[in-house]
Amino acid sequence: MIPNPALHPSPLPHGAFPFHRVTTDSIREAVLQGISEEEEEIQHIITQQESPNFHNTIIALEESGQTLGKALTCLYLYLDNATTDSWEQLAQELSPQISRHNSNILFNRQLFQRIETVWKSHPQLLPDEERLLDRTYHDFLDNGIHLSEDQQNQLADINEQLEKESLDFSRRLLQDTNRFSYFTKCQEELDGLLPFQLEEAAQNARQQGKEGWTITLKGSCFRSVLSHCTNQPLRRKIWLAYNHLGCQSGPYDNRESVRTIVNLRRQKARLLGYSCYAALAQRNLMAKKPSTVKRFLHHLVDNYKPVAMQEQRQLKEFASTLSYSGKTIKPWDTAYYARLLKKDTYDIDMEELRPYLALDNVLQGIFQLARRLFGISFQLTSDIPAWNQDVQVYEVYDSDKTFLALLYLDLHTRQDKRSGAWTFTLQDQKHIKNSTEVRPHVGISTNFSPLSANRTTLLSWDETTTLLHEFGHALHDIFSRVQFASQAGTHVSRDFVELPSQFMENYMREWSFVSTFAFHHVSGQLLPQTLFDKAISSFRFRSATACMRQLSFGLLDMAYHSIRKPLTEDIISFEKQAWKPAVLSSSPLKVCMTTQFQHIMCGGYAARYYSYKWSEVLDADAFSLFQEKGVYSREAAERWRKEILEKGSSEDPHILYRNFRGRNARINAMLERDGIINTH
Repeated sequence: MIPNPALHPSPLPHGAFPFHRVTTDSIREAVLQGISEEEEEIQHIITQQESPNFHNTIIALEESGQTLGKALTCLYLYLDNATTDSWEQLAQELSPQISRHNSNILFNRQLFQRIETVWKSHPQLLPDEERLLDRTYHDFLDNGIHLSEDQQNQLADINEQLEKESLDFSRRLLQDTNRFSYFTKCQEELDGLLPFQLEEAAQNARQQGKEGWTITLKGSCFRSVLSHCTNQPLRRKIWLAYNHLGCQSGPYDNRESVRTIVNLRRQKARLLGYSCYAALAQRNLMAKKPSTVKRFLHHLVDNYKPVAMQEQRQLKEFASTLSYSGKTIKPWDTAYYARLLKKDTYDIDMEELRPYLALDNVLQGIFQLARRLFGISFQLTSDIPAWNQDVQVYEVYDSDKTFLALLYLDLHTRQDKRSGAWTFTLQDQKHIKNSTEVRPHVGISTNFSPLSANRTTLLSWDETTTLLHEFGHALHDIFSRVQFASQAGTHVSRDFVELPSQFMENYMREWSFVSTFAFHHVSGQLLPQTLFDKAISSFRFRSATACMRQLSFGLLDMAYHSIRKPLTEDIISFEKQAWKPAVLSSSPLKVCMTTQFQHIMCGGYAARYYSYKWSEVLDADAFSLFQEKGVYSREAAERWRKEILEKGSSEDPHILYRNFRGRNARINAMLERDGIINTH
């Protein structure tokens, strides 16, 4: 009998997970056994005769549930990266038990009494230990330990329903995305698409067993149509298909799910004594409270909106010179005319750079950047299996050749994979005193063009930036040097977690970095610096408009999670009203972004989407230090590694940033970078 890979030690190098032996049955068994084991571990904590102390209570709780955690990590990985009906059915089956199990721990009064005893005794602890104790104590308070039994049962039901609704939301969105495709045998319909864009559409068709071209709503395919296709009716069709995801009547409609999720979160917050869900969700973040977040978002709206409105007028005037009629630019025409305006203004189409951005070269360039900054190296290995044959696995070594981490790269779009880009951990770093250190296993998922045997994967400039962004997240996990897994790497507050990732994006504006990998995929010639200079000179092109889009999402998120009364309004109408302060032109179209807004509906960013702009303030300010000392300064990089990347959440993020920068972050670096102000 083959041993269950989630229940037995792995024989693979570095304890890598044996994905080649994973089945839904093995994960079901591991989840159920993991629940049982953690119940026994909790029971042992509360029944021991020894008086409560930090080690036998707080660390014991921190170390509990490892079997369950390992099994759930695998389950959620497959749901995101390689889902099937069987995996989705398993998630639906186990979700109520997992949710109820978590509630049983958080509502265990005997366990909390021990935690409270330790907390009130004020033991002499190191800063990270104090932080773990304080967070453990307050997590129980914020999850309902003080509620009556009836209220706790109500809260457990809410948590269970939220888990189910989130899974349903994600499943419907993936199915709705996958069901759409537009096939044509007539290349003239796709006039304007570049050769590599046509090849991607042709490959989509071949995967369907057809000869022709297929446009889908995944990866870069539909965006190519919106930005390059001269066929306006087709642009309109593709734009509407994408923006109708999840918001049309039928089996894929997510509107009622949105209402249910938002109302359940409101109920949960009120039950726990908070005025709204945002107040609950932001209690441990840098911003601390909704009023700070709203003030921050509106401050940025005030700064960026006048410039964005000017950008819109400029686009309309330009389109008019090309015989465009209408008072405003239609949304399916915006990307198309913005590309033409950029070409006219800066003499560049960003797609001109794509032949120089071969994925393999880009990846080696990113590895070389990490080597230059931190001295680390990456070695591709074939000894470690993954969940799909396209996944590459690298061993990461420090400058002294000690092992740092495993890095899994799942970079190509597939039917069984959710859209977007994200970083995740398969194993968190930890180093509990008197035990062997556990090094992290980290993954990056993106949705670049499907892997093909007969062509090189070419990235857009934005996709290259995305890969660099996710690599910044990965470094946060790779460099982690903390005691406790719950404080490792990216286990930090949401308005701090995007700092390391967005920081890395700054290097895309450095020729000394881009010139290390930007070689033409056929000729091998280096990207002409004149072309790079044009790209950089256009960096601020419509930057205010892009910022307003992000701010509109932040305002929408806050509107949903600041409600005091049940949400009864039509979702589309609510959305239009919520983000109105940041929208540059209103539209009567019955389309909806909320119904595909995975970040806030099932992705952990509920009441926290503002974090992207908050972290952008931090990353611009942080990179200004590198600009002062040299963008490859080993001194600055060492400070960045030691004070930010290694520390995880072992200290307050405000303290971590001040330790790195010597002061609090200033917003002017971002405003100046975007061309909103000029301090020179």
